[in-house]
Amino acid sequence: MKTAIYPGSFDPLTNGHISIIRGGLIAFDHLIVAVLNNPQKTSLFSVEERLQMIRESCDEAGFGDRVSIDSFEGLLVDYAQQRSVNVLLRGLRAVKDYEYELQMASMNRHLDPQIETVFIMANETYFYVASNLVKEVRKLGGDVSELVPEPVARRLATKLGR
Repeated sequence: MKTAIYPGSFDPLTNGHISIIRGGLIAFDHLIVAVLNNPQKTSLFSVEERLQMIRESCDEAGFGDRVSIDSFEGLLVDYAQQRSVNVLLRGLRAVKDYEYELQMASMNRHLDPQIETVFIMANETYFYVASNLVKEVRKLGGDVSELVPEPVARRLATKLGR
């Protein structure tokens, strides 16, 4: 069974992320969606909240047992070695993403020559959607319900007010 890790902060998960997971499941038998716990970064949602939203959203999308949800700290390559996985899945939206992702993929390969990074394009409907943009628009009272799964929209409303 071929498994890939799809890492990220997912603060919060968007429909663009769901699009990447859906594409990843075409290429791989199993995906591990791995939430980075970065204590130096201020997040809107705790790691546990993000894990729960991802679980609920993946269940809602019907991904079943083909997707595992986990969290990690430290280097992604160390986490991948612990999980015995050598393929990383990353999503691309625009050229700006590609430049950053290529740099990260090169560093990961430098740290572990066995690591491969596979890039999947997000659905063009969500090319402009980023977690930071979703949070900013929602904080200012905008409707982001079409940009995030329903469990995320519900928690955003609770956390940031109606």
